[in-house]
Amino acid sequence: MMSFFVNTGNMETLKTDSIESEYSAASIEVLDDLDAVRKRPGMYIGNVGIRGLHHLLWEIVDNSIDEYLAGYCKSIKVVLHKDGSATVEDDGRGIPTEMHPSGKPAIEVVMTKLHAGGKFNRKVYKVSGGLHGVGLSVVNALSEELEVWVKRGGKIFYQKYSRGKPVTELKILGETNERGTKIRFKPDSEIFETVELRYDIISLRLKELAYINKGLRIVLEDERVGKIEEYKFDDGILGLINAMNKNKTVINEPIYILGSKNDVEVEIVLQFADSEVENVLAFVNSINTVEGGTHVVGFKTGLTRAINEYGRKNLKKFEPLTGLDIKEGLTAVLNLKVPEPQFEGQTKSKLTNSDVKTVVESITYSSILEWLERHPKESEVLIERFIMNKKAREAAKRARELVKRKNELISTLPGKLADCSSKNPEEKELFIVEGESAGGSAKQARDRRFQAILPIRGKIINVEKAGMIKMLKNDEIKAIISAIGAGIGKDFDIKRVRYKKIILMTDADIDGAHIRTLLLTFFYRYMRPIIEAGYLYIAQPPLYRVTKNKKTYYVYSESELANLLEKLGDAEVQRYKGLGEMNPEQLWETTMNPQNRMLIQVTIEDAKKADELFSILMGEDVESRRNFIIAYSKEVKNLDV
Repeated sequence: MMSFFVNTGNMETLKTDSIESEYSAASIEVLDDLDAVRKRPGMYIGNVGIRGLHHLLWEIVDNSIDEYLAGYCKSIKVVLHKDGSATVEDDGRGIPTEMHPSGKPAIEVVMTKLHAGGKFNRKVYKVSGGLHGVGLSVVNALSEELEVWVKRGGKIFYQKYSRGKPVTELKILGETNERGTKIRFKPDSEIFETVELRYDIISLRLKELAYINKGLRIVLEDERVGKIEEYKFDDGILGLINAMNKNKTVINEPIYILGSKNDVEVEIVLQFADSEVENVLAFVNSINTVEGGTHVVGFKTGLTRAINEYGRKNLKKFEPLTGLDIKEGLTAVLNLKVPEPQFEGQTKSKLTNSDVKTVVESITYSSILEWLERHPKESEVLIERFIMNKKAREAAKRARELVKRKNELISTLPGKLADCSSKNPEEKELFIVEGESAGGSAKQARDRRFQAILPIRGKIINVEKAGMIKMLKNDEIKAIISAIGAGIGKDFDIKRVRYKKIILMTDADIDGAHIRTLLLTFFYRYMRPIIEAGYLYIAQPPLYRVTKNKKTYYVYSESELANLLEKLGDAEVQRYKGLGEMNPEQLWETTMNPQNRMLIQVTIEDAKKADELFSILMGEDVESRRNFIIAYSKEVKNLDV
């Protein structure tokens, strides 16, 4: 009898044939191709949540895009049906239907076999997004039902599948002079956490595809709500960058770069805006590489090299800039055609080709340097901005170092921060309170064990318009940064936050709403992880105090007041216009007591939409703000509230 020993520290354990018998040849399970996909879907589509669900649609759409890139497709239509299924139709060449050497129709091979496709060599497709031959087969495997129609060779072919298996044979439905492929699929509820395809996600992606594939017509129809849109952009990525910066104050006209090297085609457009936010979209063969990759690294390296080279040649006492100094306010779109792209993972979210980095860096460097030399006035404005960014970054670093030191942190807030006794951030609360008077009441009302109070005077500086250096000179901003203790901007560290609940407590009037908006702008721009972690809240003080027969009621809305008065009849009504009108007991009972209070948690559902709204309301673009106010003024019910 054979035996072996496994070292487990101080003990050796004998494994015998009885244990071996549990793991034998019979234990080796061989799954069919698509059974493996259903067993481990995350390996092929990333996850089984919203992102994975929509990845099914992208796999089909990307095949149609590949037909466009090959010069055979002019239009794509996507339809979202009421039963939860979706259809993608194009006017490309159509999936081959003739018999494959395996003895099955080629279309059935494509639909049911992993690593079966026409994109492994460059004879059929010079460039493509589908490289592994798993796209359609994975969609088929993870669909409750899938139907395919092919118009090819004068005939209309049809076949139906269910969870990766053919339900019907391939059959001919009729004749046609048209060509193309139409696929309708219904995501499998046994696989996905949700099977509801979202219009906003799909429209955004299809619109991007229409921009980066200039002249391609894409139609999106949602039968669920009776909505239809068409996307076709003859100005390509120039139109896309204009749309991205629509509500921002731009510093320069878009810089357009077009070049090729080693069969890699590079198209880039970039522009700088008066903003702290960097926004770079990067596509490879129409695949949105959301996690970037070597092409993005090459672009940023080439851009930084060119700017530093220009500065050394043309400016006295020029000190080299870093990518951090240059990227603030950068908006860019990279659109590459790569013959043999290599992606990290099946979801193709990150490019890994090292040679592509060299190509993009070289083309970006030479093109940007040429543009800077041809546009000296614009170049001077940009370089000055980058130098200011560098100074601001260094100032932020000093601020970070300041708040690291606890003794200095406390000494910067004499008489302002009334801290709590607890040392546990999980239970600590920081109330940022409008006004010294309300701050005084809050200090008396609070539970000193876990509630801290930071009063601020008046309206803080508008950080959307002020630069970082000017912002850091503002006493109220410095007090907030110091109290929270985690730094700001790129240096912000969520692990160092001293309070896991930060509550904005302002008056329930127009001035209070303005102050609250200024505070939200600050947190959104410089401490966004606090919002993303769910640490930021808005207090809801009552609007009215209603008294009748020695009973007191606190009311938080106009409708609630009307309903209460209808029940009570005549009663004494007091309108609270400010927090200072409440004594400490009332403030505790209504707004600060965790047992009674109402808090609104601040969230960011869609960062892009939030960024656009903040830019409209708080930025320099007066015309956009005016149009926004005109558009939504009719929806205002009670301006004072």
